[in-house]
Amino acid sequence: MADPEPLPRLAGLWDFGDPAATEVRFRALLPRARAAGDPGYLAELLTQIARTEGLQQRFDDAHRTLDQAAALLGPGAGPSRAGVLLLLERGRALDSSKRAAEARPLFLRAWENARAAGLDVLAVDAAHMVAIVEGPEEALAWNLRAIAFAEASGDADARKWLGSLYNNAGWDHHRAGRFGDALGMFQRSLAWREERSPGKASTERWCVARCLRSLGRVEEALAGQRALLAEGEAAGEPDGFVHEEMAECLLALGREGEARPHFREAHALLSKDPWLSRDEPERIGRLGRLGSGE
Repeated sequence: MADPEPLPRLAGLWDFGDPAATEVRFRALLPRARAAGDPGYLAELLTQIARTEGLQQRFDDAHRTLDQAAALLGPGAGPSRAGVLLLLERGRALDSSKRAAEARPLFLRAWENARAAGLDVLAVDAAHMVAIVEGPEEALAWNLRAIAFAEASGDADARKWLGSLYNNAGWDHHRAGRFGDALGMFQRSLAWREERSPGKASTERWCVARCLRSLGRVEEALAGQRALLAEGEAAGEPDGFVHEEMAECLLALGREGEARPHFREAHALLSKDPWLSRDEPERIGRLGRLGSGE
C-alpha cells in the first residue's frame, strides 16, 4: 500500500491578505491531520485556524479553537513548536482585542520557550510581539533585541524577519520624534527588501517618503508618493495610504485644492479597513472632512 501523502507545511498555506480563505484551507486539512495521529501537528493547525479567526476579529472563536489545541498538548508539556505557537496565538488574540496586559506574559514565555527549543524563527516572532505590547522605549529595545537575534541566527526563516524588524524599529524612532534615526532604519529596511525582492518594496518606499515629510523634506516626500501612486494606478491597485500621504504632502505645501481629491479617495479606500475603522475612527473622520472640503 502506498504511503499516505505527507501533511503540508502550514506556513505555505497562509495568505495574510485573505484570512477567511486561509481558514477554509486550514479547516479542509483538519480530517487528514486528525487521521494522521500526530497531536503536535494537529495542535499547530488549530493555532493557525485561531489566528485566521483573530484576523477576522472573531476573538471568542479564536480562544475556543486555542482551547482545543491546549487540550491536545496537555499540562506540563516542555517547549515545543506547537506549544510556542499556542502562546503566540493566544497572546495575539488578546492583544488584538485590546487586552495587551494579558498578552505580554504569554509573549515573554513564548520568547523563552522558543529559544530553549532552538526555534529561532518563533523566538523572533515572540520578541517582535513583546515590542508591540510594550511602551515606546521598551518596544525599541525589544525590536533591537530581535534584530540582533535574527542577524546572529543560522535559521534562514528567522533572518527573513529582518526587513520587517528594521521597519518596526524605524517606527519606534518615529513615534519618539527621532526622525533622523527613523529614516536610517527605514532606508535599511528598504535596502534589505530591494536586495531580496527587487521591485517589491512599495511599503518600504512609502515609509521612507512618510519619514521625509516628518523631516520637513515635503517635496521629496511628495515625489516618492507620486511615484508609488503612478505604479499603483498602472497595476490597477489603488492604495489608500498612498492617497492619504499625497494629500498630507500637498496640504503641507499649501495646495489644498490638489489635496482634496486625494483625501476623498483615501477616505473611500481606508474606511473599508475594519481595523482602521475600529482603532482610528478620528483619522477616518478627518479624511472624510478634508475630502469633502469641510
